[in-house]
Amino acid sequence: MKYLLSFLLFLVASTSFAQQHQLGLRIGDPYGITYKTPVNDKFSVEGILGRGSQNSSQYYRRTFENNRPVSSARYFGHQVSAAFSLHARGIYEESFSDDFNISEGDLTVYAGLGLQFRSVNIDYFYTTPNATPNTAEVRESRTNIDFGPEVFLGSAYYLEDLPIGLFIEVGFLTEIVDRLHLKGQGAIGARYLF
Repeated sequence: MKYLLSFLLFLVASTSFAQQHQLGLRIGDPYGITYKTPVNDKFSVEGILGRGSQNSSQYYRRTFENNRPVSSARYFGHQVSAAFSLHARGIYEESFSDDFNISEGDLTVYAGLGLQFRSVNIDYFYTTPNATPNTAEVRESRTNIDFGPEVFLGSAYYLEDLPIGLFIEVGFLTEIVDRLHLKGQGAIGARYLF
C-alpha cells in the first residue's frame, strides 16, 4: 500500500502543471489503477500500478530447467503468487470524432511507448532421481523479474455529459531482463477526469 501511495503522490507532483488529470481502473493484462495526464493537446503521460498475468507454464518450466537447484532435479510443477506490475508510458492521442461524424463526446485513437516492470514469486516443486515413493517433492522459492519496453495501440471515448473516458487497448511487452521474451497484452477500462 505504501508503494501505491508513494507512486500516486509522485505522479501528481510531477504533473501538477497539467490541465486535466484522469484516474481509473484497468481490467486485463495488467489490471490495476491507471493515472493519465496531458502534457499538451496531443501528448500525455500515464502510470499504471497493478498486477500482471503470469507467463505460460512452459516459460517457468524452461526457467527451472535452465537453472536447476541441483543438477539431478526433475521439474514437478510450480505455483505463482504475488504478481506486481508498474508502467511508465508516453502517449500520442488523435481525435477521430469528425472522421466518424460523432457529434457528442470525443472518440480518440492513441499509440505509445513505455517501460514495464513486473515481479512474481514462484514456488518450484521438484524431485530427485533417488527419491523414494513416499518422499515428498522439494520446494524452492524464486522471484521472477520482467522488465522491458512496451508498445501499445488503443482507442478512447470521452463522454459528453459525464467526466468519464472509456478505453480499450492492445500491446506487446518485450522482456529484456532475465531472457528475451515477447508477451501480448490488452485491457479495457474507464477513467474519471478531474
